[in-house]
Amino acid sequence: MDGSKTPILRALTVLAALFGAIAAASAVERTTPQSPSEVRLSFAPVVKKVRPAVVNVYASRTETRPQNPLFDDPIFRHFFGDQGGSGRTAQSLGSGVIVDRSGLIVTNNHVIEGMTEAKVALSDHREFETKIVLRDPRSDLAVLKIKGGGDDFPVLELGDSDAIEVGDFVIAIGNPFGVGQTVTQGIVSALARTQIGANDYGFFIQTDAAINPGNSGGALVDLDGRLVGINAAIISRSGGSMGLGFAIPVNMVKSVIDAAKGGVRSVRRPWLGASLQNVSEDIVESIGLDRPTGALVASVVDGGPAADAGLMRGDVITSIDGQEVDDAGGVGFRLAVRPVGGEAKLSVLRDGKHIDLSLALTSAPETPPRDPVKIKTKSPFQGATCVNISPAVIEDMSLQEASKGVVVTEVEEGSTAAELGVEKGDVLVAINGQKIETTRDLERAAAARPNAWRLVIQRGGQIIQSLIGG
Repeated sequence: MDGSKTPILRALTVLAALFGAIAAASAVERTTPQSPSEVRLSFAPVVKKVRPAVVNVYASRTETRPQNPLFDDPIFRHFFGDQGGSGRTAQSLGSGVIVDRSGLIVTNNHVIEGMTEAKVALSDHREFETKIVLRDPRSDLAVLKIKGGGDDFPVLELGDSDAIEVGDFVIAIGNPFGVGQTVTQGIVSALARTQIGANDYGFFIQTDAAINPGNSGGALVDLDGRLVGINAAIISRSGGSMGLGFAIPVNMVKSVIDAAKGGVRSVRRPWLGASLQNVSEDIVESIGLDRPTGALVASVVDGGPAADAGLMRGDVITSIDGQEVDDAGGVGFRLAVRPVGGEAKLSVLRDGKHIDLSLALTSAPETPPRDPVKIKTKSPFQGATCVNISPAVIEDMSLQEASKGVVVTEVEEGSTAAELGVEKGDVLVAINGQKIETTRDLERAAAARPNAWRLVIQRGGQIIQSLIGG
């Protein structure tokens, strides 16, 4: 053989070996690495495992406009069509996660808020009608149940949101902008974000995995395919993802699932019986801390669980059952994820010394009873539903400035109350000089029909006085 061809043959041999190695590598099954040091080839194994349990949620309600009397005339309808009593359909789009083989689905409450019907579409293109089983506005979570679909739906395994760390890889799955099921990947950017304002508890998982409108209610999963959060909110200047997405920790989700499985319509959570505030920089040294952390006790309700535990005004709660808390929101979350019954151990800083207290996990009492009343008589509150304030109502509605009286829980759309600006959460203090202490006081005052209405309302800690008519 010609010696001049030897280098060429050797080169061809090397190339053939390289191509063979590449082909062999492409034929190897893609797997999830077993340690962070391993190089990840693909997220596909995790996605294949979890995507069947993530659904698209389509919620709606039909709004019927009043019938114009002119449309009772058949001749008028002949020329202008039957428009008077027609309704329009309000719709909402989001995502959800199947958490039980019977077809129990968790989504965000804001996805179905104000809606009366919801259906879901699975990744295999099957569609089902659902029943709204539970709404929990405080956590911004809701539970749906698939109708007549059997009892062998794919489910997502629930993880432990306390076990994840900043820097962990996570995958978000949902239905952004209604384009269909979409998968994005990122890391856990931060934990225990309490200043987001998307629900009453805060304490969100922050991620840079792309989350967009329509992702709400979708899954945030770890690399073992376990649910660690329900995607709920974004911070954006454009309306789309800017790498600031937030998920409700799965440990909060578990309490809502348990309530739905128990057949209740609302979630009962432990009541602290104390008001808290964040520790500010200017009081750190005076209370014996080296940095602003923990929750400062501002007041204690007589006869409540905190008082019974020995908690005092000026105490600083630093941890609950061994879990550190950075602020008042952290205390609310740590208690909210625990079931009613039993005890929690509070670590408290008092006069520079650490002490431990046992807090009984009991729910807030319904005393006095709510006694709901919807005002139907012609008045500024026509169309508003109100209840008596109790510790349970204060907890449910996050009322910070009221301990008794009457509060608005709902305002009918298009009603006189709505047109005059009455809002959910308004505490009705007085009407025409009469103090409103119960819903029956309100009912009598609203039925009086005076020539003018002098109203005193408390809203967000501010007293609003107004004169209507006269």
